[in-house]
Amino acid sequence: MELTPRQAEFSDAALRLLAREGWPPVSFRTVAAEAGMSLGAVQKAFASKNDLLSAMFSRLRRTGYGPIGVEPGRPTLVGWLVELMVSVLPLDEPRRAAELQRASFAERAAFDPAIAAAVAASDRELRMTFAGMVRRAQAEGELAAAVDPDATAWAVRAFIQGMSRQLLYDPVPEDSVRRQCQWVVEAIFHD
Repeated sequence: MELTPRQAEFSDAALRLLAREGWPPVSFRTVAAEAGMSLGAVQKAFASKNDLLSAMFSRLRRTGYGPIGVEPGRPTLVGWLVELMVSVLPLDEPRRAAELQRASFAERAAFDPAIAAAVAASDRELRMTFAGMVRRAQAEGELAAAVDPDATAWAVRAFIQGMSRQLLYDPVPEDSVRRQCQWVVEAIFHD
C-alpha cells in the first residue's frame, strides 16, 4: 500500500498508540491527538477505520522487521539468521514496540478476515524469503541437500514469533538470547 506522507504520519501515530495501550484507544480522535493534528485531518486522510488499519499494517511491514528482506551477509546463512533473529527480537524499546504492534495485529487477525489475509500474506512472503536463502545456501554447498527449505522456513518463522512473544513478558539478556538463537539455527540445519 502506497501512503501519502500525511497517511504515514498518522499511521505512525496510531502504531505508537497501539504499542503503548493496545487496540482500544486507537480511533481517529486519539490518532489526531497523538499526531498533534485535527480530527478532520485524519478523516480526510482515511475514508474509514479499516483504511487506517490497512495503512498501519503497511507501515509496520515497512518499518517493523528490520533487515529481513536484505540479502544475507557472508560468510554463512547460519550466522546471518542468528543476527537477523537478534536484530528483530524485542531486546530494547523500539524492537519491543514493534513486537507489541505485530502481536496486536496477529491477535486481531483471528477475528478480522481482512487483517488475517494481510498477516498471512506477510508471513508467506517471509517464509518464501527464508526458503530461498536456504536453497541458495544448498546450491553454494553451505547446507546439505537433505535440509528441507520450506520446513526450515516454517521453523525459523515459528521460533522468531514464539521467542518474540515470550520476551515481551519474560525478558532475558541479549547474550542469552543470542546463544539460544545460535543453538536453534544449528539444530534446524543439522542433517
